[in-house]
Amino acid sequence: MNVFEKFQTLIILLAVGVGLFFGQFAFFEQHAESFIVPFLLLMLYGLFLSIPLKHLKNAFKNLPFLKTSTIINFVWTPVLAWGLGAVFLADHPALWIGFIMLMVTPCTDWYLMFTSIAKGNVPLSTSVLPINLILQVVLLPVYLFIFAGTIEAIPLSTIGESILLVLVIPFVLAHATRYALRKKETFLNDRLLPFFSATQILFLSLAIMAMFASQGNYLLNNLEVIAILFIPILLFFVINFGVAQTVGKAMKFSYEDTVSLSLTIIARNSPVSLAIAVIAFPDKPLIALALVIGPLIELPILTIVSQLLLSLRKRSA
Repeated sequence: MNVFEKFQTLIILLAVGVGLFFGQFAFFEQHAESFIVPFLLLMLYGLFLSIPLKHLKNAFKNLPFLKTSTIINFVWTPVLAWGLGAVFLADHPALWIGFIMLMVTPCTDWYLMFTSIAKGNVPLSTSVLPINLILQVVLLPVYLFIFAGTIEAIPLSTIGESILLVLVIPFVLAHATRYALRKKETFLNDRLLPFFSATQILFLSLAIMAMFASQGNYLLNNLEVIAILFIPILLFFVINFGVAQTVGKAMKFSYEDTVSLSLTIIARNSPVSLAIAVIAFPDKPLIALALVIGPLIELPILTIVSQLLLSLRKRSA
């Protein structure tokens, strides 16, 4: 474990604080958003670079994992999100819709970093990304209709841009690099891969910093919303962590596969949800605010979960 991984909790929390600080200056607030995707792309490029294509093919053949994660993400999770909202957010319908939008969209980017930190099966986690991404944007209007009593069209451009940015571009670039360096494996294995292994947490932290610099003022001007959303969001992560551990044992998954399942069903895709909310509900800013606040609570929890999984690994060893 390199020095960045050892202090990754502190680095991520520091990134949140620095992002909120710079968000108080108009220049940084206006321009920070344009840096989120580039830093995430660098992080994902490094991850995909370390995964040979043949491993992805093998991972995608793991049908028990694929079926399990899909059922939990797209059958169990929407019901859980609606139930938690009914209990804690019934008096705040806009926040309830935002909460549902956040919780029914599995993460398709930075959860891979936490899977890597927790020594999970990154190729396996990567193999379910296309399905998670497609199903979440196709089913989100259905969930809104069933659970929130409304349905809004999702522009095809949003789907295409999301797939292109968070999956296709870094994946293609990473494997184009591998192909270009197929005769220079020493450089690839001794220099390029170690560099991205050491700096992935930094790219993640820079993306987090940019995210909170661009959206932090929403939070600071509506602090009471944190108190309203904190308990249902926390309960969602706690319950799904328990579900992952229970199902992982029942399915006899390895530690690495159980880590992948845990992060796949815990981490949420707030950037995609936020983009959809801004387009679908321009007159209801509280929906977008709920999706901005989500990462404030989610990121520390993912950091804690990754360390908890590592401690479970040590105990079992």
